Amino acid sequence: MAEHSNGGHTAIVIGGGLAGMLAVTALTGHVDTVTVIERDRYPEGRAFRKGVPQARHLHILLRGGSLALEELLPGTVAALGEAGARRLYLSRDLLTRTPTGWQRRFDERRHLTLSVTRPVLDSVVRERVLRAAAGSATRVEVLEATEATGLTGDAGRVTGVRVRSRDGAPGGRAERELPAALVVDASGRGSRAPQWFAALGRSAPQEETVDAGIAYATRMYRPKDPATAPDAGVNVPGWPECPRGAAYVPVEDGKWLLTLSGVRGHHPPTDAAEFTAFSATVGDPYVHELLDRAEPLSAVHGFRDTCNRRRHFERPGALPEGFLVLGDAGCTFNPVYGQGMSVAALGALAVRTTLADGGGLRPGIAAEAQRAVARAVEPAWLAAVGADRPYASPGDTKAGVGERLSTWYIARLSARASIDPVVGAAFRDVFSLTAPPTRLVAPQIFLRTIFLPRRPGLPGPPAAIEAV
Repeated sequence: MAEHSNGGHTAIVIGGGLAGMLAVTALTGHVDTVTVIERDRYPEGRAFRKGVPQARHLHILLRGGSLALEELLPGTVAALGEAGARRLYLSRDLLTRTPTGWQRRFDERRHLTLSVTRPVLDSVVRERVLRAAAGSATRVEVLEATEATGLTGDAGRVTGVRVRSRDGAPGGRAERELPAALVVDASGRGSRAPQWFAALGRSAPQEETVDAGIAYATRMYRPKDPATAPDAGVNVPGWPECPRGAAYVPVEDGKWLLTLSGVRGHHPPTDAAEFTAFSATVGDPYVHELLDRAEPLSAVHGFRDTCNRRRHFERPGALPEGFLVLGDAGCTFNPVYGQGMSVAALGALAVRTTLADGGGLRPGIAAEAQRAVARAVEPAWLAAVGADRPYASPGDTKAGVGERLSTWYIARLSARASIDPVVGAAFRDVFSLTAPPTRLVAPQIFLRTIFLPRRPGLPGPPAAIEAV
């Protein structure tokens, strides 16, 4: 294994965003040095940066993600709350319009979701990661404005990373090599791992894609009169008969984010007036009516890279020794479902647990950790591709019989969940990543889903909160 000059093991993390910072936490205590390679320079304060293309859009941290984050970095959920993150309990604080009507508001108090802008989330997590590392035996170095250009090593083992500066100083573009015992790719959707594998003389991992062709656009608002602001967020997802959707959710400082979405041929515009008009064409007029009581605070920002893509690094022989993939670099979801940040936290926790149980860095540990990450990813992947499969393009990975059957069952179950507190609680357990998908086929849930009659949801947004 590669070693630092002091004889201790070193690790390199490619990407200094959320997944990269959580990777640092997973590695802390198991290596002597972690070097983070970050293309951007971090902004002053809590500001947007161009290296996070989704930053201006809606971000939520599901219950499973916040539990993982809290285990990795105790006190972080409270710190996010102090920074302004909004606490939303599903289904009490998020009104959802389904194809069969509005979901009832159940006061479950178990599916806590955090709604927060990306700059606040990233800065709070980064500050706490670096503070925790400073008090440990692991030295952490962040190389900002530095680009990873390739891997060193061969087809069987990665031994480090080639990097170059992006500052533009004379001679700064020259490449140099950084050795490492472990390289973690947390570079996000734009990961170049498949190309780097080719340069090492090995094949890229098997890849699955399901692309619904969804695009979305987001604008920030503030209620004109805080006293008349909605008491809950609103979610109107699209469905095959009405392939346009909307989500209007509070964030910090009394602001709200409106995200509009649509599949191919129904993409929301980024022109301000057309954006407002588009909000009247989703599956219910309620969101459009709310905009009359709000003033816009930003331009409209669009995003179209929403393909679900999974690279199976966990399969036998797919991963060279000394290399690990975390977050969107390995599995990326349609961002409309708000799973990415939670899965990154669950994946980082899986890595830390594997290192702790396996005695730290040793031959084969990266492959073990990658398999643990894959198990953490699986529930979110099944949910995302199941929801997007009806809109998938002809070139996507084909659904098997099992997936088609589960898609039918989930459609029936979600309709039942909107009116049934028992089925609804199970559905939200799985959606929140706190229970495995098998929860949805437990005898009580299966029988209620299959044999109880299908009934419509509520005709309008519910005001009353029902005890359970």
